Amino acid sequence: MTDPRADLRQLLSRLPVFAGDLPAFDPDEAPDDPVALFTSWLLDAVRRQIPEPHAMTVSTADADGNPSARTLILKDLDASGWRFAAHADGVVRGSAERAAQDFLARGAGARAEALLGRQSRPLTGGLAERDAAVAQSADRLAREPGLVPPQWQLFTVRAESVEFWQGDRERKHTRLVYQRKADTELWTKGLLWP
Repeated sequence: MTDPRADLRQLLSRLPVFAGDLPAFDPDEAPDDPVALFTSWLLDAVRRQIPEPHAMTVSTADADGNPSARTLILKDLDASGWRFAAHADGVVRGSAERAAQDFLARGAGARAEALLGRQSRPLTGGLAERDAAVAQSADRLAREPGLVPPQWQLFTVRAESVEFWQGDRERKHTRLVYQRKADTELWTKGLLWP
């Protein structure tokens, strides 16, 4: 009997890497702040119809250094940072008004699920329990269309460092890093080894 892990290793080693068209990236032509470059790259991904180009992973670590990560949707971006919405206990909170606007702009299913406030908790009763709870939540939202749960927050990640990585078939990747100057909205930029 063959070892399935060996088959997987062989399969993975044969998969192409950087097989598609790789865009050119000249870091000397990059703007002076990462928000402008990020916005340009994001708009290019949207134009190219890349699926979910606004998906982002937010990671934190507890006091013992144990990481936790969650994939969310980018809601907005400006000089103050990258914004996403989620239940409370996060990064830098936005205003209650902006959080309410975000919640009410979500689709009905997304609002119903978020109203439950159970994200990332164990689902012990199976998918039927989930579906029943979301249906009850949807019914409540139908009765109270302006309802915004107080735990719904809009958060801003204020970056101190932002890295852009452009892959290269020959592994001569281009890595451009922006570092925020202390207590300012100004950035320095530099290159990193691949």
